Amino acid sequence: MDTDDSFAPEIASCLERLAAGDMTARDTILEVCSGRLRALASRMLARFPNVRRWDDTDDVFQNAAMRLHRTLGQMRLESPRSVMALAATQLHRELIDLARRHAGPGSFAANHATGVQRPSKSGQGQPLQLIAAAEPLTEELDRWTLFHEAIEGLREDQREIFQLVWYLGADQKTIASLLEISERTVKSRWREAREAVRAALEGRAPG
Repeated sequence: MDTDDSFAPEIASCLERLAAGDMTARDTILEVCSGRLRALASRMLARFPNVRRWDDTDDVFQNAAMRLHRTLGQMRLESPRSVMALAATQLHRELIDLARRHAGPGSFAANHATGVQRPSKSGQGQPLQLIAAAEPLTEELDRWTLFHEAIEGLREDQREIFQLVWYLGADQKTIASLLEISERTVKSRWREAREAVRAALEGRAPG
């Protein structure tokens, strides 16, 4: 996980401008953070197999960036870390919305079937022979959607730990340093978060 904070002074300056009413600072924040946000979108998308099949990193990044831009004008943030935490939240919500859309009974994803085309003796292609199945696919999409919604429903301190571990692959020592808490606290919150997600799913964990 990238913990470089070289961009922090510029973000801090932008937050001061925002607090003073300069809404153009939102654009600067997005410009400064764009590389990190795109990388974060790619990492998080990898954890949403039901979205990754239909949407790419650019789609997720662009939509989440618009969400972040709007939200930056509606709330006051105190630090660069809070900006990245907000960005992760907006990316998560965008991915959940996409997962819900793809899991809907009328969606293309839920009704998509894989086909093969077999040539006839004359060499002409015959109609596609549909093989697979909307119902198992829909069920798996639903399980992944519930899983990520369970993460969204965690207590804030638990959700922060879960996102850092699950989406970003951070180790406990790195998280403890980043959040300025003990490794023991990280371990405890990670355990609590996993148990809460497991309980919310009621045995319906995705494959």
